[in-house]
Amino acid sequence: MITDPKVEQYMHSLLPAADAVQAEMERIGAERHFPIVGPLVGRLLLQVARAIGARDIFEMGSGFGYSTLWFARALDESGRVVHTEMSDDLSEEARRHLTRAGVAARVTFEVGNALDTITRYPGPFDVIFIDVEKEDYPAALDLARVRVRPGGFIITDNVLWSGKVAQDPSTFDAATRAIDTYNRVTAAAPDFLTTILPLRDGVALHYKIAETPRRTRPSSPRIGQLTPLGRKTPLPR
Repeated sequence: MITDPKVEQYMHSLLPAADAVQAEMERIGAERHFPIVGPLVGRLLLQVARAIGARDIFEMGSGFGYSTLWFARALDESGRVVHTEMSDDLSEEARRHLTRAGVAARVTFEVGNALDTITRYPGPFDVIFIDVEKEDYPAALDLARVRVRPGGFIITDNVLWSGKVAQDPSTFDAATRAIDTYNRVTAAAPDFLTTILPLRDGVALHYKIAETPRRTRPSSPRIGQLTPLGRKTPLPR
């Protein structure tokens, strides 16, 4: 949480009551200490997707489907959200929640590494949501930026990382260093207009303003760890 707790509490007090499925998913997240985006960010996802008339959305990292719920509710019956999750159990749990919510028909469920899965989807997507392992953020950006349409958005969670990105760079761990790299690359990117909102743990909105040339390999992969398909390789010598 980046904002003052009293401000956060005030914003929560303005939200309408959650329906049964949303409330249950929030309870599960709290009980398991599972990092869901929460209703403040959830409503932002819903708002952005509806504002641009999104019909095709890809989530890079979906967990048990909380963010998927918000995206699916932004679509009509002809829309699609691609849900990606490494765990079979979490993917199946997401399917149950989204079925109860009446939106599972709008969701394509993929089990596996999101960085591998997205290579099978050329796009263009209206929205791509990034919430994978933080060390993978730069590589995820390279894969996402060529698959979102001009006029669409990449939305990325945890870009302020509990404020760690604002500390002395000499203290950065691998995750903080990767997020800082991601933030600096996107801030300077000529194909995106970027705003970071200090909401929850920091949410980046990247509006695609121009087509991005496709690369044969990522410009900023996970350092010494990822190939263009997101597969781990030995450190270069």
